[in-house]
Amino acid sequence: MAEIGIGIIGGGYMGKAHSVAMSAVGAVFNTGLRPRLEMICASNEASAERYRTAYGFAHGTGNWQTLVSDPKVEAIVIASPQETHRAIAEAAFALGKPVFCEKPLGASIDDSAAMMQAAEAHHCINMIGFNYIRTPASQFARQLISDGAIGDITMFRGEHTEDFLADPNAPATWRTSGDANGTMGDLAPHMINGALALMGPMTRVMAEIETVHQTRPGGAVTNDDHAQMMVRFENGAMGQMFFSRVATGRKMGYAYEVTGTKGAIRFDQEDQNALWLYRREGPEATQGFTKILTGPAHPDYEPFCLGPGHGTGYQDQIIIEARDFLRAIETKTNIWPTFRDGHEVNQIIAAARVSHTHGTWQDIATF
Repeated sequence: MAEIGIGIIGGGYMGKAHSVAMSAVGAVFNTGLRPRLEMICASNEASAERYRTAYGFAHGTGNWQTLVSDPKVEAIVIASPQETHRAIAEAAFALGKPVFCEKPLGASIDDSAAMMQAAEAHHCINMIGFNYIRTPASQFARQLISDGAIGDITMFRGEHTEDFLADPNAPATWRTSGDANGTMGDLAPHMINGALALMGPMTRVMAEIETVHQTRPGGAVTNDDHAQMMVRFENGAMGQMFFSRVATGRKMGYAYEVTGTKGAIRFDQEDQNALWLYRREGPEATQGFTKILTGPAHPDYEPFCLGPGHGTGYQDQIIIEARDFLRAIETKTNIWPTFRDGHEVNQIIAAARVSHTHGTWQDIATF
């Protein structure tokens, strides 16, 4: 085993999740590289010191350049606002340091293209944080589809729906301004990535994007509340997706249904330890969806728990990401999803925005 010094930029929601993951990943997965919490960066020195004490880092700083340039920081996790991603990643790659970046990759398609190019030009390990597709249930769904368990795939339906802004009287905040903070920048990337993981590349998209509540107490809303997309996959299958932050009653509606010629799969993140599988076989009277509770027989479940049906949680998805990032560094081989995969998601979002503006199908490869 060898230690590796970890620097995390951002100490809030995702900064805490990644700090906890780096603390736990060695014990959960017995990784060859063992993280050392070297430095955490926040927006100011006082916040950094508070996070340093709470999470167990050796050092804290209010300046991300200090973190990136410190020789004891050997790998970097970016969990700060999207508009900061590009500069941090480019600086880290120039020093040859591996980078894990939370989604979306940068604040624009130009950012993600530059970040991808910098990672590849400097031959650095790079990974983007799409954690929901890493649940044991969704990993098993990918296996079933790849193995042909439900036949040739004909249709995909997916959504990422939440209700944190469903109340029209909720005040305007940073979430209600800037494209990167709207539903297409915040929620859509997760399900688009999930669709790519389950179905393969997309070729065309048709989209509508809408701001439901144009104003809120405190100001105007300048980004989108919900959107719908029709897509065509490279394998010929049709696809539909819906994204919303105003879907009343939905808390973590990362859900999908995949239809094939021999069966179908359904999943909902609000019941993340279950996968529903339909096999078109046997007497018609006994055909139906079977609820499969995840357990040690499913991918990445056993390291957390030996009890079938006991379940894994959100934090465990981040620990799985940490394991993959460390393994990529140790083997000097990138592991999916990379910055190139993050850029592909941004290409689809850019195509969707143009589709909405012009009311036409858009070829994704042109973006």
